[in-house]
Amino acid sequence: MKFHEGAWVPIIVSFIFLTVMCVWHYGTAKKYEFDVENKVSISWLLNLGSSLGIVRVRGIGLIHTELVSGIPAIFSHFVTNLPAFHQVLVFLCIKSVSVPHVQPEERFLVGRIGLKQYRLYRVVVRYGYRDVQQDSLQFEKALVSSIAEFIRSGDSDQNGYPDGSESPYERLSIISKGLPFQEADGDGSPSPESSARKDTNPILVSSKSRRVRFVLPENAQINSQVRNELQELTEAREAGMSFIMGRSYMKAKSGSSLMKRIAINFIYEFLTRNSRGPAYAANVPHVSTLEVGMVCQV
Repeated sequence: MKFHEGAWVPIIVSFIFLTVMCVWHYGTAKKYEFDVENKVSISWLLNLGSSLGIVRVRGIGLIHTELVSGIPAIFSHFVTNLPAFHQVLVFLCIKSVSVPHVQPEERFLVGRIGLKQYRLYRVVVRYGYRDVQQDSLQFEKALVSSIAEFIRSGDSDQNGYPDGSESPYERLSIISKGLPFQEADGDGSPSPESSARKDTNPILVSSKSRRVRFVLPENAQINSQVRNELQELTEAREAGMSFIMGRSYMKAKSGSSLMKRIAINFIYEFLTRNSRGPAYAANVPHVSTLEVGMVCQV
């Protein structure tokens, strides 16, 4: 009865918000479906050989992905157009879980992708909805120490081909405490955050700009393969870390209905361009960030 006297205003406003939320949910679901359907198989990776068919340069490359299994399509898109990548490659997935806080010893899950000589790792980082995310420097150190502990502990040896398994290298291990390491300037002076320990067995690799050494437990027994892998991780850490952010441009497939083209090509793209980015992106240094664009036909 009040509709013609002004009640139509909140109804129209509610309808606008409902439309925005439905389009955002629909577009996000379609984007995730595209990522899942177009992720690269492990067999494709194995056929590339030990060098992955690309030039490996010094450093650590972090590729952010929403997938917790498989290789994102953005990786194949990148190496197809620019066949060069870092010597250590980490597929990073940051998840927000439905608990207030995640304990630090349960935050990092680390696994291996492919053979050991590929130096490809998957890291899932979990945050509670009330957790404060670390800044880029602290996050880098925690990430590298978690991967180093994963290598040293021998959990990476369990990621081989199980008998009868068709999807190897997808097992993740919880790293309760990372392997500590020390960083020093090129002249050998330790950084303020480094602390010396007398009962340790360090692995040391020199560099002109930075020197990094992992601090191993006393009487730690490691084989040559683990030592070589830790040494390569050390060299990559000394060279620096780069963040590769994927940027997906959603486009409706040809032949789609008019409603779908309007929802995806105009409304969803408008919302994507004008929405706030993920919280972790604000802590990533811009000088170390590389954004890779990809058109997703949905």
